[in-house]
Amino acid sequence: MIKGELMRRMEELRSARTPFVTATVVRAAKPTSVRPGDAALVLEDGTIDGFVGGVCAQASVRLHAARVLETGDAVLLRLEPGTPPGDGEPCTHDGVIVAHNPCLSGGSLEIFLDPQIAAPRVVVVGDTPIARAVEEVAHAAGYDVARSAAGDVAPVASDAALIVASHGSDEEAALAAALEAGVGYVGLVASTARGAAVRDSLDVPDALRALVHTPAGLDIGARAPSDVAISILAELVAERTAHPPETAPAPALAVAIDPVCGMEVAVSDASVHLDLGGERFYFCCEGCRERFAAEHAAAR
Repeated sequence: MIKGELMRRMEELRSARTPFVTATVVRAAKPTSVRPGDAALVLEDGTIDGFVGGVCAQASVRLHAARVLETGDAVLLRLEPGTPPGDGEPCTHDGVIVAHNPCLSGGSLEIFLDPQIAAPRVVVVGDTPIARAVEEVAHAAGYDVARSAAGDVAPVASDAALIVASHGSDEEAALAAALEAGVGYVGLVASTARGAAVRDSLDVPDALRALVHTPAGLDIGARAPSDVAISILAELVAERTAHPPETAPAPALAVAIDPVCGMEVAVSDASVHLDLGGERFYFCCEGCRERFAAEHAAAR
């Protein structure tokens, strides 16, 4: 169970919008050093905060947590001792991955791996009724919302939207920053005439200036702040559907084979490794590394 210091660490990662995986032991067959409820956080670089088993179990958790971050799908990882049958590939069925770990001393483990990937962020500029309504509706729609009355939240390219609803305060600077950052949807709440005037005054290239949505929102006859907010979120969804954000493909997970036991290991600084003769070797545990080092020394 995630609690105490681990819970605080999880909140820090969420606040920083850092992706990670929660790993929770749901079943442990003796002999094993873990108990159901033991938990850890696994970061993209393979760092494991918490406890879900010894070094050998950690190697499997690190590898499959990286794969979970790639797919975004939660899985139940079942670790069984012994050499994998057949081609050595883990067996996957209905969200359950069965992996054989030759270094486990005995006792199988079941660990639930749940990816925690930051929701798309919507930046709202303004402290008006419409700005507050946009914040509320966007939250309800599952977005991560950052609202600033003074426009002091810097937009970034990964943001889903920047919406200015400040009644004339800090409009031009916020809009220009979002356009230059490459934010997918940039909207200004204003009348048709005032919106056009603000858009035309922006000190950005014409191609970027044309991307400003103003009046922001679909024309559904909205008048109340909550209705205007719904119309803006509807336009945002329509824009993202018609022009999905361009994202670089996730790099393929680099995997190495432990030269001693043959187990798959994630290529990561957090994995047990050894630099030898200008080459780096990866291992599931210290025991395999020590054996490999000893065999190499004996062969010289």
